[in-house]
Amino acid sequence: MTAITNHTLHSLTSGAIVSPFTQLRRLLNGIEPGHTKPIELTIGEPREAMPNFIVAKLDEAAALYGKYPPIRGSDDLRGAISGWLSRRYALTGAVDPAIEIVALNGSREGLFFACIPAVGRKAVEGRPAILMCNPYYSAYVAGALGVGAEAVYLNATAATGFLPDLDDLARDTALLARTCALFINSPSNPQGTVASRAYILKALTLARAHDFMLFLDECYSEIYTGAAPVGGLEVAAGAPERFRNLVVFNSLSKRSNLPGLRSGFAAGDPAFLDAYSEIRNMCAPTVPGPVQHASAAAWRDEAHVEAARAQYREKFGIADAVLGDRYGYRRPDGGFCLWLDMSQFGGGSDATVTLWKRMGVKVIPGAFLAQTGRDGTNPGANFVRVALVQDPATIREALERLVAVLS
Repeated sequence: MTAITNHTLHSLTSGAIVSPFTQLRRLLNGIEPGHTKPIELTIGEPREAMPNFIVAKLDEAAALYGKYPPIRGSDDLRGAISGWLSRRYALTGAVDPAIEIVALNGSREGLFFACIPAVGRKAVEGRPAILMCNPYYSAYVAGALGVGAEAVYLNATAATGFLPDLDDLARDTALLARTCALFINSPSNPQGTVASRAYILKALTLARAHDFMLFLDECYSEIYTGAAPVGGLEVAAGAPERFRNLVVFNSLSKRSNLPGLRSGFAAGDPAFLDAYSEIRNMCAPTVPGPVQHASAAAWRDEAHVEAARAQYREKFGIADAVLGDRYGYRRPDGGFCLWLDMSQFGGGSDATVTLWKRMGVKVIPGAFLAQTGRDGTNPGANFVRVALVQDPATIREALERLVAVLS
């Protein structure tokens, strides 16, 4: 079901919509952990080893701190990203680094700023709408409300395969007429679902039929234990329309364990990216020159990525063994989060308090990663998200504590 709310920019300034981590701090405020060794499993901050050459690469290009960086990214960086995309997705025709790639100061700012040209490019009657998977990443809703659009939350539940129901959306032609963008996260955070080739094609077909932008957030694309997730550019590259109405976002934060580097990219529709770059050139952060230099090296190297995937395979093996089929657990197709059903324990918020109070394990309620829609339901209410970002031994201890409390 499509759930719509009437949030406005005031929702952000008044505190009606706040970060999930702010909500978590408020929930646990004043509650002491029930263990002498608390374990933090809330923030999606990879703890695997970052590439050992990054610091040297930053130092190598230190002189570039004295220059304004190019807003679209250096030729070297965009060339490295284009090469990685071609290798990773076996693309039909390379992504043109001159016009189809833009460097970003992390994907979060890129996702936020993309809402400006998305709304500006399409004239609609009434209030423009920006659609997003629900649960969602906070940059989507902040971007939507920041440009005065209506944030429309498309519930992604077990019944819909943990992705928005596109057939249901296709029937709402009045909504689609004023839709300027649709955000889809694949692999999804927190559920770990990977959108199929057919699903992405269906979403792109809808975007072209109603002339809105499809924004695919592929930040977790390189974290998987089975088949490599399909990508949006991979689906679109061979079609006559190529990347029209499509932009994908990715970064080095998850792929290369470099969340503090703040380096990502947007790739796809060249006409959209041209307008996007001009807007960013006026008001958005640029990627520092040394960071661009180091990032190019990271995109050209796969050894560190493969090593991290091996670590995640070990962690998910631990989750398989400790959790079994409890709490609706299944090994996700992508990403490093568990989406556990806590409905028999009073829901995600109650379970979060219980785990912290009794065993010092900190997780995040699923309700804090989603919104309650017009139908009165929040698709995350019964769940908690567990980020497998600690070392394997700590992960095992945390999951064993969880089972001990919730058995």
